[in-house]
Amino acid sequence: MVAEPGFPTIDQLRVLLTVVETGSFTAAAKRLNRAVSAISYTVAALEHQLGIALFDREGSRTPVLTEAGAAVVAKASVVAGSVDDLRASVRSLLGGIEAEVTLVVDVMLPSARLVDAAQAFEAAFPTVKLRLHVEALSAVVQLVRAGVATVGVGGGIHATEPDLELIHIGDVDLIPVAAPRHPMALCSPVPASAARRHRQLILTVRTPFSEGPDVGVFAAEEWRIADLGAKHALLLAGVGWGNMPEPYVRDDLVAGRLVRLELPEATGGLYAFQAMYRTDTPPGPAAAWLIQRFADQKGSSLPRAF
Repeated sequence: MVAEPGFPTIDQLRVLLTVVETGSFTAAAKRLNRAVSAISYTVAALEHQLGIALFDREGSRTPVLTEAGAAVVAKASVVAGSVDDLRASVRSLLGGIEAEVTLVVDVMLPSARLVDAAQAFEAAFPTVKLRLHVEALSAVVQLVRAGVATVGVGGGIHATEPDLELIHIGDVDLIPVAAPRHPMALCSPVPASAARRHRQLILTVRTPFSEGPDVGVFAAEEWRIADLGAKHALLLAGVGWGNMPEPYVRDDLVAGRLVRLELPEATGGLYAFQAMYRTDTPPGPAAAWLIQRFADQKGSSLPRAF
């Protein structure tokens, strides 16, 4: 029967890693402020615990890892890193910082804003786990209200929400577009009532969520799509017209893949974004910092999307 290895201590693993990093028992002793004999004893005890030789001590004055030792060092590095992460997380908790923040954002939010906020947050709070959901329209409010998300960034909120705190963090231009070969794009100017005669592609929420009131719906025939990317693809294919956030279709307009429609009924407009959280669950330091980051973006040099 193969003997079971013992249970090494974190200190033993750290001593092993220090010997490997510094290249000798003497250098490791100096870094750890211990006697060389203490380092040797710790490594020997670790080898006894594991039942394998970590260093080949034959024919060399400096420690050389055995094949098994190299494998142990690789695993020890992971364990030591995990312990460091654990201690950092506990240190943050002791300082009042959340263990994690769940963020839900509206799919209409320009990607440059989301990327900026996520990267800055992880740099400022490396020990806080950031969970992200991307939803459409009223689904953002619903996830925050249900307590699934700590912070929401949503748009199209036209009424006060008594159970939510709302902070305006900017706007995005919504513009009606169609493919250049679409019948509405071939008319100049577009006749009044044309929007009602041609299929409109409308962003909607996914089925688990209840849909909010219709806004900006003009056509008798409509396709409701829960994915902005799918709506974009269908617009490019010329199967309908619809409103899109200007940053999302900016390159398409420049390249001529889409054209902006000048419609009497649907001229577009601003889609206002609100950061939000439940009034009975105020944000902790990390969540509050994230909200402020979104608010500060209004005056930043991010691509025009406000």
